[in-house]
Amino acid sequence: MAHAWTFAVARDDLTRTSISDGVVPDLADGEVLLRVDRVGMTANNVTYAVLGESFRYWQFFSPSRYGLDPGWGLVPLWGFADVVGSTVAGVEIGQRVYGYLPPASHLLVRPERVDAAGFRDGSAHRADLPSPYNAYRLTTGDAAYRVDEEDLLVLFRPLFFTSFMLADQIADNDFYGADALVLSSASSKTAYAAAFELRGQGPRVVGLTSPGNVAFTESLGCYDDVLSYAQLETLPPVRTAYLDLSGAPATRAALREHLGDHLIRDIAVGLTYQVPNTEAAGEFFFAPVQMRKRGADWGRDELDRRFGVAWRRFVDELGDRVEVRVGAGPEALRTAWLDAVAGRTPAQVGQVLQL
Repeated sequence: MAHAWTFAVARDDLTRTSISDGVVPDLADGEVLLRVDRVGMTANNVTYAVLGESFRYWQFFSPSRYGLDPGWGLVPLWGFADVVGSTVAGVEIGQRVYGYLPPASHLLVRPERVDAAGFRDGSAHRADLPSPYNAYRLTTGDAAYRVDEEDLLVLFRPLFFTSFMLADQIADNDFYGADALVLSSASSKTAYAAAFELRGQGPRVVGLTSPGNVAFTESLGCYDDVLSYAQLETLPPVRTAYLDLSGAPATRAALREHLGDHLIRDIAVGLTYQVPNTEAAGEFFFAPVQMRKRGADWGRDELDRRFGVAWRRFVDELGDRVEVRVGAGPEALRTAWLDAVAGRTPAQVGQVLQL
C-alpha cells in the first residue's frame, strides 16, 4: 500500500505538533482521491486554528478520518492538488484543482455539481459548513490561473478573496460614511490587498503596523498614510472606520480613547496576534456572507469575472515585492507552521510548501 502522512496540531496548544504515517485510503463509489501537492502558509492559517471551534474550521478535515484523537486538529490550507483516483464521471485522473486542503498527503472527497469549472465536496460532514470552502476549481476552468503564478495563488488568492469581499462590503455600504479607513496589521497580506482595493475610492486609507514594518508597508503604495502603532495618536479626529486585522486589545483601546465618537465603525477581520476579537469589536466580517449577497446580486459568473479582474490588477501591481520561500515535505510544513504561529515570518516573505 502506498504511503500517506498527516500533520496535526494540538487544539489546546498550537505549538504542539504531530506528523503521523498512514496508508492511502481506498475509494468507494462516488469518491475521488486528491494528492495534496502545493500549499501556502500564512497568518490566515493561524487564524483558522485560533477560531477553529467557534467558526468550525476544525470540522472540514476531521481528525478521526485520519486516525487521530479528537484533541488534534488539521489546520486547513489553500493550494493545489491532483486527482489520483476517481469513481466519479467528469472528474478525471490527472486533473489539477485549487481549493481547501488538509495538511496531509491525501484527501477523499465526494464530488457533486461537477462541471467544467470544477466541483464541490458533498461529504456529509461538510454539508452544513460554508459553501465557498467546499469548492474545488479545475485549473483548466479558472480564469485567474496561470501555471507560472501558482505560488502567488496559494499565498494570496484566499486572502485576496477576503480582501476583495471586505472592500466590496465597505463600498456597498457607502464606506459607512467614514472619512478615513484605518487598518491594523497593515503589513499583512489581507490588509494590504484590501487597501489596494479601497485606496482612491473616497476615504483616506491608513495603515497601522509595527515600526519594523513601516518601510515595507509604505513601499507597497496602497495606503495614503502608514503609521506605527506608537503614532496612532496622530490620527486626525475625523469619522473613522476601524478594520481590525490584528486583534490586539491595546490598539483597539488606544484607538477608542483617541477618537472617541469619531470612531463610527469597529470591524474585526482577523487576529494576527491570536487574540479572538469578535466580542471586543462592534462586528465581525465573514467573507462568505458578502459572497452570498453578491452571488445573488450579480450571479456566480459575474462575481468570478469581477474577482478575476481585481486579481489581475493586484498581481500586476504586486510585482516582485514578495519573496517566495519554498519548502518541501511534512517537516518543512511543520517548520513553516511554527514560524507562522510565532510570528517569525517577515512581512515580505511568503511561505510555500511542496508536499
